Amino acid sequence: MNFTKSIAIMALSSLSLVSCKDNKTEVKTETASTETTAPKVKKEIAAANLQTASFTIEGMTCAIGCAATIQKELTALDGVQTAKVDFDKKLATVTFDKTIQTPESLTKIVQATGDGKTYKVSNMKS
Repeated sequence: MNFTKSIAIMALSSLSLVSCKDNKTEVKTETASTETTAPKVKKEIAAANLQTASFTIEGMTCAIGCAATIQKELTALDGVQTAKVDFDKKLATVTFDKTIQTPESLTKIVQATGDGKTYKVSNMKS
């Protein structure tokens, strides 16, 4: 009985030590990446060039993974002022510079965010 308890305690101890090392590595990696990356400064978009597009995105399975990732990808594009992706309504609304982006280029970015087959854009209104 004591032998079994000793093995169980050793196994739990080694698991906790291994998992702690992994967490420390992740923290160091995140710190290093934030220190080396400068925030991207976006150019001001002239009011005459602003256009808003709304479209439906099919294939999203969660708000944190799918919708947030698509929103992040759209927001990072040159010429995009704002991008909001509503998981519950399956709706994306993007305000962009029409001289830099087009509704078609936004569609391609959304579809490319997955594997090209996961997300389908429809009902494009601009």
